[in-house]
Amino acid sequence: MLSFLEYSAYEIIATSIYIINFIVILILIFKEKRSIETIVAWTAVLTILPAGGFILYMLVGRGVAKDNMFKIKEQEDEIIKENISKTKDILKYSSMHDKNLKNNIDMIDALTNSNSAHYTNNNSVNIYDRSKDFFDSLLLELKNAKSYINIQFYIFKDDNIGNQIIDILIEKAKSGVEVRLLYDSVGSRLLSDKTLIKLKKNGVKTGAFFPSLLKIVNFNLNYRNHRKIVVIDGNVAFVGGNNVGDEYLGKDPKFGEWRDTHLRLTGGSVIDLNTRFILDWRYTTKENLDLAKYFNDYQTSNIYYNDSSSNVGIQIVSSGPDITELDEIKYGYIKMIQKARKYIYIQSPYLILDRTLIDSLKIACLSGVDVRIMIPSKPDHPFVYWASCSYAGELLKFGAKIYTYGDDAFLHAKTIVIDDSICSIGTANMDIRSFELNFEVNAFIYSEDVSKKQRLIFEKDITKSKSMTIEMYNSRPRSIKIKEAISRLLSPLL
Repeated sequence: MLSFLEYSAYEIIATSIYIINFIVILILIFKEKRSIETIVAWTAVLTILPAGGFILYMLVGRGVAKDNMFKIKEQEDEIIKENISKTKDILKYSSMHDKNLKNNIDMIDALTNSNSAHYTNNNSVNIYDRSKDFFDSLLLELKNAKSYINIQFYIFKDDNIGNQIIDILIEKAKSGVEVRLLYDSVGSRLLSDKTLIKLKKNGVKTGAFFPSLLKIVNFNLNYRNHRKIVVIDGNVAFVGGNNVGDEYLGKDPKFGEWRDTHLRLTGGSVIDLNTRFILDWRYTTKENLDLAKYFNDYQTSNIYYNDSSSNVGIQIVSSGPDITELDEIKYGYIKMIQKARKYIYIQSPYLILDRTLIDSLKIACLSGVDVRIMIPSKPDHPFVYWASCSYAGELLKFGAKIYTYGDDAFLHAKTIVIDDSICSIGTANMDIRSFELNFEVNAFIYSEDVSKKQRLIFEKDITKSKSMTIEMYNSRPRSIKIKEAISRLLSPLL
């Protein structure tokens, strides 16, 4: 009788799990903003591994309520509308004098209409392809802050480089500078409570994006804020791939040399990065900032119009799993791929492509465009790495050139450049997670000079890379083929 009861309890539990998983699948199909590939992958996992699949879904697959997520407040909406009107004026005025701009108005319009990303043409750009150069510049600008510092990173550690930044933030806060530090609660889970208390005690305001009741274990592993933004006094801004940690300076033997790309910007693009930070800050902390303090001086200054050839056109484009139905940065990447006539050079630590992106790259290859993609030579996430190799192998068959960077190194740069005309540098990887699940931000740069610099950086990186040939790929061991096949199946979940 006892064994019968135990068997009945097992049946009840098993049936309940299947019913719950079926409901989850219905939610994925009818309610969540997910790609077909993602829905199919989760359906397979929930069906084949009912109990384990449900636990996995609760950790990394479930959505969150989006009705009020990152809605633009009335004040911010007015700022963006005003900037959009300025975009149209700038394009009308500048396209008569700037051949590169004239050739790329379709690209600018696409990002303006999809992301309210207005165009500014008075910017200067410094590209840092060495993390040390980025951190040296960042530390210098932080020390020179006079009014405010808005700083946001996905990963912020209180190790050597982290403490250097923390000491400056505290010193500036004590001197009357407004300092706000926004970090992601998963990416920065190793940032100690002791450090946070010290920051707050000394006047630094802090905000944790999507915090959990448990610091080390966060049950909301999706929808992470992957952005890296620093804005100082409204005059200078940074955006790119580096986070704050000693490993980004090559001090972690697991990764060796850390190869990343970061930007230092001045000009009109600074206000766009500041707007993005403030939107994230207000959502996270609910602090009702006086927007006039951060925008009015900028808006009343006539800095949008400048036909100097040294000035650079930029659009700051952000994307995330909010209430929109657009994958804005992905659309920007696709548009660049479609526009390319000579070459497309891509760097990304992860290469997890949906059907639209991989078909666009295949068509570019078939059209005679020189498609080159650089990925790391070793994994930081094994399943992601083997899935990336699978997509790389597929593109090899269509004539793309694939490079793996370094032996004792890790490539973390997120860049794409085409035709010495447009380049994009920022936080978004070439993968489904970046496009659908993370909050990201990229600078799309319309400049022959800057694009050439990025091309030369890519070509320099080739000298430190190995070329993956179709013969090498086809002769890979059976064990690697199995790893790739499994990882490819799970790639929409990675």
